[in-house]
Amino acid sequence: MSGVPPLDPHVLDALAHGRLEDPFAVLGPHGTGADRFVRVFMPGARGVKAVPADGGAPVVLEAGAVNGLFTAPLPFAGSYRLAIDWPGGVQETEDTYAFGLVLGDLDLHLIAEGRHFELAHALGSSPAVLEGVEGVRFAVWAPNARRVSVVGDFNVWDGRRHAMRRRGASGVFELFIPRLKSGARYKYEIIGPDGTVLAQKADPVARSTELPPGTASIVPHPARHEWRDGAFMAARAGRNAPSAPISIYEVHAGSWLRDRATGDPLNWTQLAERLVPYVKDLGFTHVELLPVAEHPFSGSWGYQPLGLFAPSRRFGEPEDFALFVEACHAAGIGVIIDFVPAHFPSDAHGLARFDGTALYEHEDPREGFHQDWNTLIYNFGRREVAGFLIASALHWLEHFHVDGLRVDAVASMLYRDYSRAAGQWIPNRFGGRENLEAVDFLRHLNAVVEERCPGAITLAEESTAWPGVTRPIGEGGLGFSYKWNMGWMHDTLHYMERDPIHRRHHHDGLTFGLVYAFTERFVLPLSHDEVVHGKGSLIGKMPGDFWQKRANLRAYLGFMWAHPGKKLLFMGGEIAQVREWNHDREIDWFLLEDEGHRGVQTLVRDLNRLYAALPALHALDDRPEGFRWLVGDDRENSVLAFLRLAEGAPPVLAVVNLTPVPRHDYRIGVPVPGFWREVLNSDATLYGGSGLGNLGGAFTRETPSHGEAHALALSLPPLSTLLFVPEGAPDGEA
Repeated sequence: MSGVPPLDPHVLDALAHGRLEDPFAVLGPHGTGADRFVRVFMPGARGVKAVPADGGAPVVLEAGAVNGLFTAPLPFAGSYRLAIDWPGGVQETEDTYAFGLVLGDLDLHLIAEGRHFELAHALGSSPAVLEGVEGVRFAVWAPNARRVSVVGDFNVWDGRRHAMRRRGASGVFELFIPRLKSGARYKYEIIGPDGTVLAQKADPVARSTELPPGTASIVPHPARHEWRDGAFMAARAGRNAPSAPISIYEVHAGSWLRDRATGDPLNWTQLAERLVPYVKDLGFTHVELLPVAEHPFSGSWGYQPLGLFAPSRRFGEPEDFALFVEACHAAGIGVIIDFVPAHFPSDAHGLARFDGTALYEHEDPREGFHQDWNTLIYNFGRREVAGFLIASALHWLEHFHVDGLRVDAVASMLYRDYSRAAGQWIPNRFGGRENLEAVDFLRHLNAVVEERCPGAITLAEESTAWPGVTRPIGEGGLGFSYKWNMGWMHDTLHYMERDPIHRRHHHDGLTFGLVYAFTERFVLPLSHDEVVHGKGSLIGKMPGDFWQKRANLRAYLGFMWAHPGKKLLFMGGEIAQVREWNHDREIDWFLLEDEGHRGVQTLVRDLNRLYAALPALHALDDRPEGFRWLVGDDRENSVLAFLRLAEGAPPVLAVVNLTPVPRHDYRIGVPVPGFWREVLNSDATLYGGSGLGNLGGAFTRETPSHGEAHALALSLPPLSTLLFVPEGAPDGEA
């Protein structure tokens, strides 16, 4: 056509086969003045017109040398719309290739540096107005790709239709698609460096996704939620502080409770209505959710996520999750979510070899493949990858007002030889086993969270003796707020599993945790990991007949709440769930028809009430001056007694008897003379126990004992924990 330069045959062939690497050099408007012309590529269209925005006469584009190519001179200077004649009707839209750049140079610089902490609004898809036109802008990092296209229902998933612009050496591809709306499904079609067309990839930074097993990303709605939790957010630093009572109810959202009518998991709206008041009634200060980021396989419980910026569609819209968090805050409950930066699944639509190369993962399987979980390990040493993970963490904290991140599988991140035999791992640059890049990443993550998210906390699931997990970064630590005390959990559970007649031979199982209890800021976790994969339930681990099992569990919970450290209990533990947890069914709520199970639930409620009301039980959880042994060596009787202390607050005496034999006139020295009230007895009939106790308390005797001038002579019920406070101290009543 006169006025339109012909295309090189190689360019025409690349265009026809979707391999054009620089679409903006070919398509859209070109030239100026009398030399101005337009090319569009609409495979399957019957004709195209260019309609001047000022209302002038349309220009009919002439079909080109390949199917779908249309060209024409533009005899006008202004903008235009395309009227595309498809077999199903005429579509009017602006020309995608007539628009300028989507991202600024600063965005690209920060992405390359791994310091773009607003990544969810730079990459991914976002409704936008560009040059006065509404549409959706897309951006994705794929530095080794030859070509990236946006595909979706809007272009019949044809990768030739919306090829993206490469932004120089940044590795970012971008595109603005006019008139596209929120809710549109999309993916990226990528041609790798070897010319192979990869499987269509979901957006790594998608903020909304299709319901699994669907794998498409969804253009999100513009932010509509106006937060009303300012008072909670302003005060949460105190709620999350080491001196605060922190009692966490761990929840798998899909199996806590099912809809009675449909049998389906509750959605976020229903969870706000049912879970929030339940957690508040039991006195938990926080709820911790197993990962809620989108994940393809429900059986991973969320621990193999691919949508690190998107709440799972299983429970509703992203907006619904925000409303759930707000409901928690309105009830005074903090929200912690499990965050998984250690590894990701190898599903074809995900991050694996995203641009045809090992982009997010390591190339060498000795660094990049996790043998335990058959997953891929993030390349923490790559700035863009570390920045991607940190931006994800911040998205949950800043956009959804989440109060804490429990970082999963930290031990697997810290050691290059984690779960690997000799020869299966690569030493660090000093020849050691430590993953120095992961250490740097974790420190960076914690530093950024501390700086940008006042009052938010990070918790490490770290199962080794790595030093300084909760030590400040400036002092050589990793900078976490808290660490799960996995050693305490394993030691004490193994002790409790033993028949009481043998416990005297394993007394250290209960006492050893106090040797290191103040080396970190600890959370004591009775988590989901202990009630799956054939491990049974908490009560199922307890020895004896069913009465003894429940008594053991009550005594153990009492010991845990009295022990230094914040508390975490997985759902079902509070009702003495008998069956092992199954993610495909709800908790066995029918057990609450039995008074013994209701008794355990009542005990947990009362423990939380006392824990919050008595500063000695929480204010010095991480400091040795908050704890004093009184009886730590009575192996023969399997009895423990200790004081919990806090400055300016009455002490709390905890006494634990872990045999089914009652002990009468058991003498224990105490620092305060007078009457000591029995504020909790796990053997009370209210909890399903025998009712043996001390009739509300006991008076001291002038009998020196355990280094104190005064002593109590107590009756210790079988398999029990007792808590006492001096007369005049609060008992936790509201």
